[in-house]
Amino acid sequence: MILEMKVPSPGESITEVEIAEWLVSDGDYVEKDQAIAEVDSDKATLELPAEASGTITLKAEEGDAVAVGQVVCLIDTSAEKPDGSTAAAPAKEEKVEAPKQEVKSEPAKDTYATGTPSPAARKILDEKGIDASTIKGTGKDGRVTKDDAIKAVPSMGTPTGGNRGTSRSKMSMLRRKVAERLVEAKNTTAMLTTFNEVDMSPIFNLRKQYKEEFKAKHGVSLGFMSFFTLAVVRALKMYPAVNSMIDGKEMISFDFCDISIAVSGPKGLMVPVIRNAENLTFRGVESEVKRLAIRARDGQITVDEMTGGTFTISNGGVFGSMLSTPIINPPQSGILGMHNIVERPVAIDGKVEIRPIMYVALSYDHRIIDGRESVGFLVAVKEALENPTELLMDNNPKKALEM
Repeated sequence: MILEMKVPSPGESITEVEIAEWLVSDGDYVEKDQAIAEVDSDKATLELPAEASGTITLKAEEGDAVAVGQVVCLIDTSAEKPDGSTAAAPAKEEKVEAPKQEVKSEPAKDTYATGTPSPAARKILDEKGIDASTIKGTGKDGRVTKDDAIKAVPSMGTPTGGNRGTSRSKMSMLRRKVAERLVEAKNTTAMLTTFNEVDMSPIFNLRKQYKEEFKAKHGVSLGFMSFFTLAVVRALKMYPAVNSMIDGKEMISFDFCDISIAVSGPKGLMVPVIRNAENLTFRGVESEVKRLAIRARDGQITVDEMTGGTFTISNGGVFGSMLSTPIINPPQSGILGMHNIVERPVAIDGKVEIRPIMYVALSYDHRIIDGRESVGFLVAVKEALENPTELLMDNNPKKALEM
């Protein structure tokens, strides 16, 4: 019996996926539920499990874009499982070909068509800013074809003798979608960024005092993300416009806080969502961040876990970024950028002291968030981070940390 395996739907809005990698070869025997391929959608990379045991015949190549519901392989369920012994393949007969006589062709003479691009080729070359006279045409009589124009690259200057190799690789569907969304965000939002700085000394002191006990009891580290997430939740309640988004001519405001966390995964940027962060404690946030980060790193994150989100936090500081302007994650209206922590001289009560300082940035959509809300929101985040015991822990750190 031949079973046709079709591409399952990863999510409601996804109609096409890309075969990122076949984990088996054509003709292999596969077991039921064995991962046979990795497929990229525009939101996540997912494993495709075998629906039955048998011998597999591949019907799509790596890199192919296939529609949801399309047959990608056949499984012969009547095939018997091999016992592990491999039969020697019959020796192939060697064919001795007679030596070919070299035919000398006279060089083609230049004509009016030599070096002239076709209309399609000219359009591509104009978009690339390449002069057609610098391209050697492969068409009839030396005409520059559309394929010649596609393969043409702008001049990189006169070589000086060093290594100048290049390589090309196709971007994954996820990477291409991220690129589209970033350009969309820049082109469709009135994005502005406001900055501030945070004295991290109070958080450093709390972590130094409680992190060992916190980890021993809860099994997760007391990191910075829980402080920032709860500070953002507090600020979103104070400035609900930041927790809103535009839908046509209407503004949708949310009474819950689904916080998206930007995570760098093996396939590119992923943004899993912490649902109803307003109901979570420090332990709850840290546990959820750890769970989502591990699933994103291992390629097990699902589309549902990255769907939605009302506000995003991006931590470029883990890579050493001092300051940046994060791009809004549409259709959201705001994103908070965290950066690295550096000891800097600051004025405290008229004296210069060395404190661990982090620069923070809020990018926002100025169409629905005014300067008052954006600056006030970032100041509220700063106040909560610089006074976490009072504003985030209700003056009882042990109770807030559930110890």
